[in-house]
Amino acid sequence: MTVRSRATLATFVIIVATALILLAMGRPPICTCGTIALWEPSALSPRTSQMLADWYSPSHLVHGFLFYAFLWWVARQWPVERRFLIALFVETAWEITENTPLIIDRYREATTAVGYTGDSVINSLSDIMMMGLGFLAARRLPLWVAIAIVLVLELVPLFVIRDNLTLNVWMLLAPNDAIRVWQSGG
Repeated sequence: MTVRSRATLATFVIIVATALILLAMGRPPICTCGTIALWEPSALSPRTSQMLADWYSPSHLVHGFLFYAFLWWVARQWPVERRFLIALFVETAWEITENTPLIIDRYREATTAVGYTGDSVINSLSDIMMMGLGFLAARRLPLWVAIAIVLVLELVPLFVIRDNLTLNVWMLLAPNDAIRVWQSGG
């Protein structure tokens, strides 16, 4: 079995295991509204984090770009398949952690996501795939293009929904009332 074949099998196992863990945690497989949509256009909708993609999907693409850059920097001698599996493991660990009561409650108290109830399994799996796409894109693109894409993926949501990966992390780790007011339109 080749390195690529082993990595593909490991990817499949990690993703299936993640889905099973999320289901065991009581996460709904799809939106409790009973529908599956490609895109949820409102960041404030109860369907956010329930569909295949939403305004937070770009942040998972950014995860992939950042994981690729970090792992290239610290472990460039490792095969890209190993670095991808590490990134995949970190992303899946985050998707599981993000859907624990501790983090769901933290989002509710520290951010403008007052009604956040966690992700559906299909949304978590889509987020994982978004990270994978970002990682693979970062591997193929010239550095300046990758940086430009990350900037666009951070700036567009910042201006459209007043949120992005940077603010999301900031508000989880060190909530700021001025940012919260600005995010809520004040």
